[in-house]
Amino acid sequence: MGWLWFWVLFWTPTPAYAHCDIPCGIYSPWVALLASKTVWTMVKKIQELRRPPAGAPAKERLDYQNAVSRMVRVKEDHAELCKRELQILWSDYFKPEHLKAEPRLHEIFWNALKQCSKTKQGVDLRAAVSLRTQVQKIADLFERTQKEGS
Repeated sequence: MGWLWFWVLFWTPTPAYAHCDIPCGIYSPWVALLASKTVWTMVKKIQELRRPPAGAPAKERLDYQNAVSRMVRVKEDHAELCKRELQILWSDYFKPEHLKAEPRLHEIFWNALKQCSKTKQGVDLRAAVSLRTQVQKIADLFERTQKEGS
C-alpha cells in the first residue's frame, strides 16, 4: 500500500503546455515587437525614477522600492516573452528556403535571443535599444517572406 501512495504522489503525470507544432500558418512577430518595446519602456522608466533622499519618510522609500520592483518584473517577463516568441518564429515559421534568401538568419535569431537575456541582466538602455532593433530586423525579414509568398 505504501508504494501505491508513493506512486500516486510522485509519479502522477502533470499536464505540459506548449506550442502545438501544427503547421497552422498563424505566425506574427507583433508579440515579440510589443514585448521588446515594453522592455525598452520599463528600462527608461526605471532610469527616470528618482530615489528618495536620505531621511525621506518610510512610505516614500517603500513606494520607490515598490515601483522599481514592479517595473523590473515587467521588464523580465517581457524579455522572456520576447525570447519565447522569437524561438517559435525561428523553429516553426522560418524554413530552409528562408535561410537561402537570408544566409545570416540563424545568426540574426541567435543574437536576438542572446539580447533578450542581456536585457534581463541589468537596466541598460543600450541593451534594450539593441533588442528593439534586432526584433525589428526579424519582423522585417518576416514581412519580406509574407510578400514573397513563402
